[in-house]
Amino acid sequence: MAHIMVVGNEKGGSGKSTTSMHVATALARMGFRVGGVDLDLRQKSFARYVENRQAYLKRAGLDLPSPHYRDLPELDAAGVAPGENAFDAQLAAGVAALEGTSDFIIIDCPGSHTRLSQVAHSLADTLITPLNDSFVDFDLLARVDPETGKLKGPSIYSEMVWNARQLRAQAGLKPIDWIVLRNRLGAQAMHNKRKVGAALEDLSRRIGFRVVPGFAERVIFRELFPRGLTVLDLKDTGVDNMNLSNVAARQEVRELMKSLRLPNVTVDF
Repeated sequence: MAHIMVVGNEKGGSGKSTTSMHVATALARMGFRVGGVDLDLRQKSFARYVENRQAYLKRAGLDLPSPHYRDLPELDAAGVAPGENAFDAQLAAGVAALEGTSDFIIIDCPGSHTRLSQVAHSLADTLITPLNDSFVDFDLLARVDPETGKLKGPSIYSEMVWNARQLRAQAGLKPIDWIVLRNRLGAQAMHNKRKVGAALEDLSRRIGFRVVPGFAERVIFRELFPRGLTVLDLKDTGVDNMNLSNVAARQEVRELMKSLRLPNVTVDF
């Protein structure tokens, strides 16, 4: 069976689609068959990222390893079994269509709570939650006392992940490996960075996730989207002047892939 990776966060602008595309492309470049699904039916940033890649590679006459993206299938309401949720059936059909031809399936979730996102979390073998490195986004995971800075309890999103874990346990499936990805790590504001880091480590012990460094705030990540490229593709597209920022971005992707600890994956780039 394919290993299912869900990239989820109920706040927008945390880098979900950038993370999804870089993880998917890294796996494809290592020789794995990678399927992709985008559950953000309005923005579809991950879907457009893949679409931009296909268009660019065609124009440039290049053939680079890429994820295989599929939209969720349209289902006839009459074909949904009595008592079955239509969204559940739609997602199940979409995953089933990719599973036979994929080693890994990447599911990118919207920045809001939806039924599709909720069900996708229960399917996750690996859950990646990108988080901007600030207490504004920390609120996604837990409520914090503004006076003392102490944790008051888990957020609605954390409770959803807990429910997904319970459903998997009841079905006899292996536990979700939950990873919180600290994105947009800045070189400045070290005091705030340490406070956020300490709070994340404390919370990780309470509700069970791993904290992993993600991507710094770099212009290159925004510049690559229109062409559908990742930092791993630069040398293959004629970019010879790899500056220090681009090299550092590639290293961030490498370290992320190592931190995911995916089955049968040896990071060799």
